[in-house]
Amino acid sequence: MINYRTSLLSIFASFYKPHVRLFALDLFCASMIAGIDLAFPVLTKYSLDRLLPENKARVFAVLIAGLVGLFLLRMLFSYFVTYWGHTVGVLIESDIRREIFSHLQTLPFSFYDKERTGALMGRVTTDLFDITELAHHGPEDLFIALTTIIGAFIILVTFRWEMAVVLLVFFPVLAAHTMLCRRNLMRASKEVKQKTADILSALESSISGVRVALSFTNEDYEMEKFALGNEHYKNARRTYYKSMAHFHSKLEFMINLLSVVVLAAGGLLIMRGRMPVSDLIVCNMFAAAFLQPIRRLQNFVESFTVGFAGFSRFVEIMRTESDIIDKTVEEGAVELERACGDIAYRNVSFAYNKGKRVLSGVNLSIPRGKTVAIVGPSGGGKTTLCHLLPRFYETIDGSITLDGRDIRDITLKSLRRNIGIVSQDVFLFASSIRDNIRYGRPDATDAEIAWAAQRAEIHADIMKMPDGYDSMVGERGIKLSGGQKQRVSIARIFLKNPPVLILDEATSALDSVTEMKIQQSLEELSAGRTVMVIAHRLSTIRRADRIIVIDEDGIRESGTHDELLARNGLYAELYRTQNP
Repeated sequence: MINYRTSLLSIFASFYKPHVRLFALDLFCASMIAGIDLAFPVLTKYSLDRLLPENKARVFAVLIAGLVGLFLLRMLFSYFVTYWGHTVGVLIESDIRREIFSHLQTLPFSFYDKERTGALMGRVTTDLFDITELAHHGPEDLFIALTTIIGAFIILVTFRWEMAVVLLVFFPVLAAHTMLCRRNLMRASKEVKQKTADILSALESSISGVRVALSFTNEDYEMEKFALGNEHYKNARRTYYKSMAHFHSKLEFMINLLSVVVLAAGGLLIMRGRMPVSDLIVCNMFAAAFLQPIRRLQNFVESFTVGFAGFSRFVEIMRTESDIIDKTVEEGAVELERACGDIAYRNVSFAYNKGKRVLSGVNLSIPRGKTVAIVGPSGGGKTTLCHLLPRFYETIDGSITLDGRDIRDITLKSLRRNIGIVSQDVFLFASSIRDNIRYGRPDATDAEIAWAAQRAEIHADIMKMPDGYDSMVGERGIKLSGGQKQRVSIARIFLKNPPVLILDEATSALDSVTEMKIQQSLEELSAGRTVMVIAHRLSTIRRADRIIVIDEDGIRESGTHDELLARNGLYAELYRTQNP
């Protein structure tokens, strides 16, 4: 279990734990590459000092063959580092994506009320693309760079301490420049990630609403909106590349200047007779070996700023805690098998985002097997009242019980498993009809799916389709009519078979003929269950066991249809409005 309250580096390092053996082997191969790179100038110096002046041709030939063998090994090590090192990065990226997706499944409705879908998709996809490179090249580049720099410096001290001093003076300047530029790169990279998320949000919104845009002939307006977001993204990218250019150009200048300084210092020693020309050649080779890890550090800074910007945005989401506390069985919660269906609201109050209260001091009892209809003006809290039962939102005061037990003392999964919801806004996945019905119970057989479809009065329609139950419904069920989508959702609930049912204006968007058919399916679905019905058309709830009228002041009236008409109150007024 990863602790997301620790530092970003600690969190990032913890993702290596499941892959530590492969990662260790990757670093071993990287160290071998660094060792071979350092061995070449050492062997070159040995050849220049011993073998060539003494004409030891046979030993020299063996040395050349040995170098070829070393570089063949380096090729194998390089293959492993490139392939398996990147594999480690992909595995870590996959683990991170799984973590954030799992966490998103635990967050409440209140979180999704504030966040845009496109922005969240950006966090799960584009923000994590660069983490593969960081997870692989980051530790590897840092390890090889430090190993090579330290090794080159130690060897050079034993060989030419004067040249080692030159490198020692130069390195802190390079390090300081790198650290100063890293902050600007990180800031610019995070800005790019944010603007990318904004573009994804705009795309998701525009594509989802393309039919509305076309019907209002607002294509030009949509293009202008997208162009503005695209311009902001472009400017963020330019700012990032400007910071990168500043970093790279100055670093390249200092790297080239180091080569000039080595040549100048070596030339001065040669002119004073304190060093032979062959030593200068070897010193330049060591300088090259020293410069290669600096370039690796340059790559590390770039991959770190880009990858860590995405990783920090990932951690922001992971640190977002749900206000719905799901107790475990060990903490005293009950795993509810099948509820009887007795529901009670006691002094329940609720407000969105700590603002104005939507519900205040609501008291309501629903006996098992009974149907209670909830009516009232828009914004009166009808849907909110029902959404509190499966704990999509948390009450701020009072309590709700199911079968006499506080719903906060029931595990979330078992609570929601006992509640079925049919709403006006039906969501179908872009898959087959079979898969959409099976969503009610993933282990259902084809025969059970067909049974549920028959109960929902949709089986005959399905069998008329070319591919039957394998027919694709399209994005959000666009290939089906409103009535067909609604009946598929009802079939889904038949398959789930919950003891408690919430019908949230399930037929208000349908025509009268279709509504009548759906109403028959809903009545069959409701039989023997505890039902909460949010109704817009009052004619559909006349047979409810009890009707409550609710507005911003709470429950105003309660009784049967006939009783409420006889009182000539708010319900009677609403009914007369619909039935003049």
